[in-house]
Parts: sequence; structure tokens; C-alpha cells
Amino acid sequence: MKPQAMQTDEVSHTLARIKADALALVCGVIGGGGLFMMTVWLVIKGGPSAGQHLQLLANFFIGYSVTWMGAFVGLIYGAVTGGLIGWVVGRIYNGVVNARQK
Repeated sequence: MKPQAMQTDEVSHTLARIKADALALVCGVIGGGGLFMMTVWLVIKGGPSAGQHLQLLANFFIGYSVTWMGAFVGLIYGAVTGGLIGWVVGRIYNGVVNARQK
């Protein structure tokens, strides 16, 4: 049987890492779903100036607009962007954890 301090140390090392792929998936779902839902909400809300701020994303996401079709384009862009950000954050975090353990 291992001493208590060694068991605690092993557990803390195991829990310290993040699965970058899983984080990318979660961030992609949140990013894509969030942008989709915001766009759909503004399309349903309607009005003369609905979505003027969200429409600014068209400067970065080619083909995006505050329309029904734009909601699906935004779903893809949001998923890819969120997934990429989640993956990068996970990799950087794991790099820092690995550097601290040495």
C-alpha cells in the first residue's frame, strides 16, 4: 500500500491535465450553438435595427448575416472558431502543467 502523500500526489498530477480534444469539442458546441441561437433570436425578433451589432461579424465571417441562412453559416463558423480556441487553450494549459511538473 502506498503512503497517503504519494496517493495524493498521483491524483493531483492526474487531474491537472485537460483533454484538449474534449475542450475543443465543448467550446465548439457552445460557440456554434451560441452564435446560431443569437442569430435565430434576432431574426425572430425582427424590427428595423435588429442585429445591427451582430451583423458586424460579417467582417470576419464571410457569408454570415443576420438571416435564417446566416444562422447556419454562423453555426459552422462559431463551431470552428470555438473549437480552435478550446484546443489552443487546452494545449497551452497542458504545456504549462508539464513545465511546472519538471
